[in-house]
Amino acid sequence: MRCPVAFPTFLTFLAACGAAAASGAFFPADAWYRGLNKPDWTPKAWAFAVIWALLYLLIAAAAARVAGLADARVGPALGFWAVQIALNTLWTPVVFGAHRIRAGLAVIGLLWLAVAATMLAFLGLDLLAGLMLVPYLIWVSIAAALNYRLWRLNPGA
Repeated sequence: MRCPVAFPTFLTFLAACGAAAASGAFFPADAWYRGLNKPDWTPKAWAFAVIWALLYLLIAAAAARVAGLADARVGPALGFWAVQIALNTLWTPVVFGAHRIRAGLAVIGLLWLAVAATMLAFLGLDLLAGLMLVPYLIWVSIAAALNYRLWRLNPGA
């Protein structure tokens, strides 16, 4: 049975996304990152903020839809959601704070798995909520490929 999405619930999930986004403010792309060799297909700097803002809205909305369901599978699905947002938050300080591209690759690999698991769990509960995570999985795939190329193009970094 579907419960309506409560705006306070959405704001709670959006706040968690905001905490993940804040790691970018604490650990911005600095001279180190700007000095790295990057593949030609690296997105423009402005694109990251726009894309992440849209993705965080979708991620929060999807979680709010699932949280409003009366189903025993909601708890595990939101557990996957919590893992993915924690890994999302962790990647930025690992790469931009600690300058650990290879460790970032491990984090983003785990993030990809967590997003995929969340998406599948959400799909089993609410089709729209699961579909709302598809752009996120695509973007994390692109980010993982970029992370990998940064590691390969900058072996000493």
